[in-house]
Amino acid sequence: MEPMLPQALDFNTSIQIGINLPDPMFRGSYHGKQAHDDDLAHVIKRAHDAGVRKMMVTGSDLVESKNAVKLAEEYPGLCYATVGVHPCSAKSFEEHKDGPDALLVELKKLAEESRDAGTTTAFGEIGLDYDRLHYCDKETQLVYFAKQLDLAIELQMPLFLHSRAAATDFESLLKERLDKLPKRGVVHSFTGTLEEMQNIVALGFDIGINGCSMKTEENLAVVKEVPLERIQIETDGPWCEMRPSHASAKFLKDAPPLPKALKKEKWTNETMVKGRNEPCAITQVAHAIAGIKGISVEEVCENAWRNSIRMFGFGESN
Repeated sequence: MEPMLPQALDFNTSIQIGINLPDPMFRGSYHGKQAHDDDLAHVIKRAHDAGVRKMMVTGSDLVESKNAVKLAEEYPGLCYATVGVHPCSAKSFEEHKDGPDALLVELKKLAEESRDAGTTTAFGEIGLDYDRLHYCDKETQLVYFAKQLDLAIELQMPLFLHSRAAATDFESLLKERLDKLPKRGVVHSFTGTLEEMQNIVALGFDIGINGCSMKTEENLAVVKEVPLERIQIETDGPWCEMRPSHASAKFLKDAPPLPKALKKEKWTNETMVKGRNEPCAITQVAHAIAGIKGISVEEVCENAWRNSIRMFGFGESN
């Protein structure tokens, strides 16, 4: 049965599958320095005003996963959490005071309890990132991606996945466990090649598109070929903002304007912060995808909504 669409769905109604709301930037803190008041409530209001009706809040390590769950508790029906450890944070397993297995036990407990409470809807952000090996070496990433995938098999939750410059190893680890991961998941913030995208889709996974997915003409050629029945949309704020220098910029001429953005030192509660991406910018992501594919924004959002509800539920009827 097809997932139901919300009443009065239009191009301004969307699900945000990747947003790092626990990041200190959304509390006014940048690089450990408080630059302005906590404005998370204003960020969330701007998202709602832009038509965002569901947000999947990213957990990138144990602490941030707990913070994501807390936000899901504070904003029921709007925010839902992911629980997991990002590949760039994989060293946290070996740095845990009681050892790696203790952290895996804590992750499982948090994921199970919050899943059963309806606040967590995916296991992640997990995966591999060979672009940023200065944060964590390849060998450590491989060990704990595999261990977290095995934990995901126990949990039987859909996955929120990350892959950067690691397609061969990434696909190999998934293929080994594919039959035990029937709920599949989404590879978010996708920036890979056409072949890599097609391989992921063939394995049964969806593709998450944001500003980082549409920087170059090569990126646009990949996005054009992502099947509509496998596309999900996100901003991945506070990162991955869409910039005038990106190849996607030519498709934003008819997109609704974003709220005015000021430098963080001149912040007001009515403005965005320059250089800090927000969930309300999902409208630009949807417009760019529509332009790239030569279809309506409504068609992009309707398909993305169905795909996200099908995979993650978000409290909606299937």
